[in-house]
Amino acid sequence: MQVNERYMRRCIELARYGQMHAAPNPMVGAVIVHGDRIIGEGYHAVCGKGHAEVNAIASVRAADRALLCDSTMYVSLEPCAHYGKTPPCARLIVKTGIPRVVVGCVDPFAKVQGRGIAILREAGVEVEVGVLDAECRALNRRFITAQTKRRPYITLKWARSADGFIDRWRDEAEGEAAARLSSEASLMRVHQLRAMHQAILVGHNTLRMDRPQLNVRHWAGNQPRRVVLGRVAEGELPAGWLAYADIDTALAELYRTEGVQSLLVEGGQQTLQSFIDQGLWDEAYVELSPVVLGSGVPEPRMPVGVTLNEEHYFGATVWHYTE
Repeated sequence: MQVNERYMRRCIELARYGQMHAAPNPMVGAVIVHGDRIIGEGYHAVCGKGHAEVNAIASVRAADRALLCDSTMYVSLEPCAHYGKTPPCARLIVKTGIPRVVVGCVDPFAKVQGRGIAILREAGVEVEVGVLDAECRALNRRFITAQTKRRPYITLKWARSADGFIDRWRDEAEGEAAARLSSEASLMRVHQLRAMHQAILVGHNTLRMDRPQLNVRHWAGNQPRRVVLGRVAEGELPAGWLAYADIDTALAELYRTEGVQSLLVEGGQQTLQSFIDQGLWDEAYVELSPVVLGSGVPEPRMPVGVTLNEEHYFGATVWHYTE
């Protein structure tokens, strides 16, 4: 493995520590190397707090501070160039005197987009860009999708019976409960997914029939915003929920007004199929249950040609679809 790739992989490893609390900012890791020794490391832990580069520089011991002017900083995402909740990291790097920076991928955020790299180069810093570019972009696929497509990154999720149904046929008037397809262990994965997204959406039928909590109970993390799609009668909408009449309105408002960059769709067959048919999805997780229903509501139909991988989480087998 080349030296640059080895240290960039460490940046990616560090960045993942921020996956639950960095949003809506991207996950970023940074490593400072002198010779063949790491003298500083950092990652972006919480939105509004120090960025990876700041934390990496701060972690350098007093005895090693003099080495910064002869060191290389590796960072998984282009250093920021603007004043937001924190000052621009590109200018801090210049001020610190680090002479060489290796960047994983360019930041597509409108206020950056190469400006951080330009600041460094204009100050005489040697900059190399694109080391493990694909891996660094995959790390922040939610953030990058939101910046480039101007909508939240969309993850679909459902559980299917062994014979391909997501629920039994139910009589709403009798108040029948939904079929139980997830195990206690696999619920941990469901709630982990919820904690990794800023909002979670169901259709109005699911809200009316199941009154789901849609919160994070079996995993540590932030509570996602709760969203219902479709027309909801007066008195049916719980406090704190957001309601939108259609998918296009929901995505536009969640992105522009609510600042949501990642959306988990857990609705019924009709809601899920609507997102699929409109091509409005980025990945999908389907839990395979051993339960046999015999008949019921068929699972959504995925497009032909999408990528399918089988994965395993907490004892559950999951189909993972990506475009």
